[in-house]
Amino acid sequence: MLGNWVFLEVLEYIGRFSVLIAVIFYFAESGDRKKQKHYQAWQVINTAQAKGGSGGRIEALQELNRDHVPLVGVDLSGAFLEAVRLPHADLLRSNLQSADIRQALFNSANLTYSNLHSANLRDADLSKAKLEGAILDDADLTGANLSGADLTEVSMDNADLRSSNLHAIAWQKISGIKLANIYGAKNAPDGFMAWATQHGAVSIESDDQWNALQVKK
Repeated sequence: MLGNWVFLEVLEYIGRFSVLIAVIFYFAESGDRKKQKHYQAWQVINTAQAKGGSGGRIEALQELNRDHVPLVGVDLSGAFLEAVRLPHADLLRSNLQSADIRQALFNSANLTYSNLHSANLRDADLSKAKLEGAILDDADLTGANLSGADLTEVSMDNADLRSSNLHAIAWQKISGIKLANIYGAKNAPDGFMAWATQHGAVSIESDDQWNALQVKK
Protein backbone atom coordinates (compact mmCIF):
# COMPACT_ATOMS: atom_id res chain seq x y z
CA MET A 1 0.00 0.00 0.00
CA LEU A 2 2.82 2.36 0.90
CA GLY A 3 4.46 1.66 -2.44
CA ASN A 4 1.25 2.66 -4.21
CA TRP A 5 1.15 5.99 -2.37
CA VAL A 6 4.75 6.71 -3.27
CA PHE A 7 4.00 5.82 -6.88
CA LEU A 8 1.02 8.18 -6.92
CA GLU A 9 3.11 10.98 -5.40
CA VAL A 10 5.74 10.45 -8.08
CA LEU A 11 3.08 10.64 -10.79
CA GLU A 12 1.69 13.83 -9.28
CA TYR A 13 5.18 15.33 -9.15
CA ILE A 14 5.84 14.37 -12.76
CA GLY A 15 2.51 15.90 -13.77
CA ARG A 16 3.33 19.18 -12.05
CA PHE A 17 6.82 19.15 -13.52
CA SER A 18 5.38 18.58 -17.02
CA VAL A 19 3.06 21.53 -16.61
CA LEU A 20 5.99 23.69 -15.48
CA ILE A 21 8.04 22.63 -18.50
CA ALA A 22 5.10 23.37 -20.80
CA VAL A 23 4.73 26.87 -19.29
CA ILE A 24 8.46 27.54 -19.70
CA PHE A 25 8.36 26.48 -23.35
CA TYR A 26 5.21 28.53 -23.93
CA PHE A 27 6.87 31.73 -22.79
CA ALA A 28 10.16 30.85 -24.45
CA GLU A 29 8.38 30.50 -27.77
CA SER A 30 6.03 33.49 -27.32
CA GLY A 31 8.42 35.76 -29.20
CA ASP A 32 8.44 33.40 -32.18
CA ARG A 33 4.64 33.17 -32.12
CA LYS A 34 4.36 36.97 -32.13
CA LYS A 35 6.78 37.21 -35.05
CA GLN A 36 4.74 34.61 -36.92
CA LYS A 37 1.56 36.52 -36.19
CA HIS A 38 3.11 39.74 -37.49
CA TYR A 39 4.42 37.99 -40.58
CA GLN A 40 0.94 36.65 -41.35
CA ALA A 41 -0.58 40.12 -40.85
CA TRP A 42 1.91 41.63 -43.30
CA GLN A 43 1.13 38.88 -45.78
CA VAL A 44 -2.55 39.82 -45.65
CA ILE A 45 -1.73 43.50 -46.21
CA ASN A 46 0.75 42.94 -49.01
CA THR A 47 -1.37 40.34 -50.81
CA ALA A 48 -4.31 42.75 -50.94
CA GLN A 49 -2.16 45.66 -52.13
CA ALA A 50 -3.70 47.76 -54.91
CA LYS A 51 -6.96 45.83 -54.62
CA GLY A 52 -10.33 47.18 -53.57
CA GLY A 53 -12.19 45.93 -50.53
CA SER A 54 -10.75 45.19 -47.13
CA GLY A 55 -9.17 41.81 -47.80
CA GLY A 56 -8.67 41.33 -44.06
CA ARG A 57 -6.50 44.42 -43.86
CA ILE A 58 -8.51 46.14 -41.13
CA GLU A 59 -7.86 43.36 -38.63
CA ALA A 60 -4.23 42.95 -39.76
CA LEU A 61 -3.45 46.66 -39.44
CA GLN A 62 -5.12 46.94 -36.06
CA GLU A 63 -3.25 43.88 -34.77
CA LEU A 64 0.12 45.24 -35.87
CA ASN A 65 -0.63 48.64 -34.40
CA ARG A 66 -1.70 47.11 -31.07
CA ASP A 67 1.74 45.49 -30.92
CA HIS A 68 3.36 48.86 -31.74
CA VAL A 69 4.68 47.66 -35.10
CA PRO A 70 5.51 50.64 -37.39
CA LEU A 71 3.37 50.84 -40.53
CA VAL A 72 5.81 53.11 -42.34
CA GLY A 73 5.32 53.27 -46.10
CA VAL A 74 2.37 50.86 -46.15
CA ASP A 75 0.44 50.89 -49.45
CA LEU A 76 -3.31 51.00 -48.77
CA SER A 77 -4.34 52.88 -51.89
CA GLY A 78 -7.93 52.23 -52.90
CA ALA A 79 -8.57 50.03 -49.87
CA PHE A 80 -11.92 49.85 -48.07
CA LEU A 81 -10.98 50.47 -44.44
CA GLU A 82 -14.11 52.06 -43.02
CA ALA A 83 -13.88 52.60 -39.24
CA VAL A 84 -10.35 51.17 -38.98
CA ARG A 85 -8.84 51.91 -35.55
CA LEU A 86 -5.20 53.03 -35.73
CA PRO A 87 -4.58 55.46 -32.85
CA HIS A 88 -0.95 56.57 -32.45
CA ALA A 89 0.00 54.54 -35.54
CA ASP A 90 3.27 55.27 -37.32
CA LEU A 91 2.06 55.70 -40.91
CA LEU A 92 4.93 57.86 -42.12
CA ARG A 93 4.97 58.11 -45.94
CA SER A 94 2.02 55.73 -46.26
CA ASN A 95 -0.11 55.59 -49.39
CA LEU A 96 -3.82 56.01 -48.67
CA GLN A 97 -4.75 57.51 -52.02
CA SER A 98 -8.45 57.01 -52.81
CA ALA A 99 -8.84 54.80 -49.73
CA ASP A 100 -12.24 54.64 -48.04
CA ILE A 101 -11.32 55.45 -44.45
CA ARG A 102 -14.48 57.19 -43.34
CA GLN A 103 -15.06 57.11 -39.56
CA ALA A 104 -11.49 55.89 -39.11
CA LEU A 105 -9.58 56.57 -35.91
CA PHE A 106 -6.19 58.17 -36.53
CA ASN A 107 -5.89 60.26 -33.40
CA SER A 108 -2.24 61.15 -32.65
CA ALA A 109 -1.14 59.07 -35.67
CA ASN A 110 1.97 59.98 -37.64
CA LEU A 111 0.85 60.59 -41.23
CA THR A 112 3.76 62.79 -42.15
CA TYR A 113 4.39 62.91 -45.93
CA SER A 114 1.54 60.47 -46.54
CA ASN A 115 -0.53 60.44 -49.71
CA LEU A 116 -4.22 60.94 -48.88
CA HIS A 117 -5.21 62.28 -52.27
CA SER A 118 -8.95 61.71 -52.90
CA ALA A 119 -9.26 59.69 -49.68
CA ASN A 120 -12.68 59.44 -48.06
CA LEU A 121 -12.11 60.70 -44.51
CA ARG A 122 -15.70 61.61 -43.68
CA ASP A 123 -16.20 61.78 -39.90
CA ALA A 124 -12.68 60.43 -39.33
CA ASP A 125 -10.82 61.27 -36.13
CA LEU A 126 -7.51 62.94 -37.00
CA SER A 127 -7.17 64.82 -33.74
CA LYS A 128 -3.56 65.64 -32.90
CA ALA A 129 -2.42 63.77 -36.02
CA LYS A 130 0.92 64.67 -37.56
CA LEU A 131 0.17 65.54 -41.18
CA GLU A 132 3.22 67.59 -42.11
CA GLY A 133 3.81 67.49 -45.84
CA ALA A 134 0.84 65.20 -46.46
CA ILE A 135 -1.21 65.34 -49.66
CA LEU A 136 -4.90 65.94 -48.96
CA ASP A 137 -5.91 67.30 -52.35
CA ASP A 138 -9.50 66.31 -53.25
CA ALA A 139 -9.87 64.51 -49.91
CA ASP A 140 -13.34 64.32 -48.35
CA LEU A 141 -12.95 65.56 -44.78
CA THR A 142 -16.62 66.35 -44.20
CA GLY A 143 -17.28 66.24 -40.47
CA ALA A 144 -13.74 65.08 -39.72
CA ASN A 145 -12.12 65.92 -36.40
CA LEU A 146 -8.84 67.72 -37.13
CA SER A 147 -8.56 69.21 -33.68
CA GLY A 148 -4.92 69.84 -32.83
CA ALA A 149 -3.66 68.39 -36.13
CA ASP A 150 -0.42 69.69 -37.59
CA LEU A 151 -1.11 70.81 -41.17
CA THR A 152 2.32 72.28 -41.86
CA GLU A 153 3.13 72.10 -45.59
CA VAL A 154 -0.08 70.16 -46.25
CA SER A 155 -1.60 70.45 -49.71
CA MET A 156 -5.39 70.40 -49.54
CA ASP A 157 -6.61 71.94 -52.80
CA ASN A 158 -10.26 71.01 -53.50
CA ALA A 159 -10.55 69.27 -50.12
CA ASP A 160 -14.01 69.10 -48.57
CA LEU A 161 -13.75 70.55 -45.07
CA ARG A 162 -17.43 71.22 -44.56
CA SER A 163 -18.53 70.80 -40.93
CA SER A 164 -15.04 69.67 -39.92
CA ASN A 165 -13.62 70.46 -36.49
CA LEU A 166 -10.60 72.74 -36.91
CA HIS A 167 -9.92 73.52 -33.26
CA ALA A 168 -6.27 74.40 -32.58
CA ILE A 169 -4.97 73.21 -35.96
CA ALA A 170 -1.46 74.29 -36.99
CA TRP A 171 -2.48 76.05 -40.20
CA GLN A 172 -0.08 78.95 -40.78
CA LYS A 173 2.14 76.99 -43.20
CA ILE A 174 -0.49 75.09 -45.20
CA SER A 175 0.98 74.88 -48.70
CA GLY A 176 -2.24 74.86 -50.72
CA ILE A 177 -5.94 75.33 -50.04
CA LYS A 178 -7.31 76.53 -53.38
CA LEU A 179 -11.03 75.71 -53.84
CA ALA A 180 -11.12 73.78 -50.56
CA ASN A 181 -14.65 74.07 -49.17
CA ILE A 182 -14.71 75.39 -45.61
CA TYR A 183 -18.47 75.87 -45.35
CA GLY A 184 -19.67 75.25 -41.79
CA ALA A 185 -16.19 74.43 -40.49
CA LYS A 186 -16.23 74.58 -36.68
CA ASN A 187 -13.88 75.99 -34.04
CA ALA A 188 -11.46 77.43 -36.59
CA PRO A 189 -8.53 79.31 -35.04
CA ASP A 190 -8.55 83.10 -35.21
CA GLY A 191 -7.56 84.30 -38.64
CA PHE A 192 -7.81 80.94 -40.39
CA MET A 193 -11.09 81.45 -42.27
CA ALA A 194 -10.03 84.83 -43.63
CA TRP A 195 -6.58 83.51 -44.58
CA ALA A 196 -8.07 80.45 -46.30
CA THR A 197 -10.47 82.58 -48.32
CA GLN A 198 -7.65 84.91 -49.37
CA HIS A 199 -5.72 81.86 -50.60
CA GLY A 200 -8.54 80.48 -52.72
CA ALA A 201 -10.75 78.49 -50.33
CA VAL A 202 -14.52 78.78 -50.74
CA SER A 203 -17.51 78.50 -48.44
CA ILE A 204 -20.33 76.88 -50.41
CA GLU A 205 -23.09 74.63 -49.09
CA SER A 206 -24.24 73.32 -52.50
CA ASP A 207 -22.32 70.48 -54.14
CA ASP A 208 -23.46 71.63 -57.59
CA GLN A 209 -22.17 75.16 -57.12
CA TRP A 210 -18.87 73.95 -55.72
CA ASN A 211 -18.40 71.40 -58.51
CA ALA A 212 -19.12 74.09 -61.07
CA LEU A 213 -16.29 76.20 -59.66
CA GLN A 214 -13.92 73.23 -59.77
CA VAL A 215 -14.74 72.59 -63.44
CA LYS A 216 -13.91 76.22 -64.25
CA LYS A 217 -10.55 76.23 -62.53
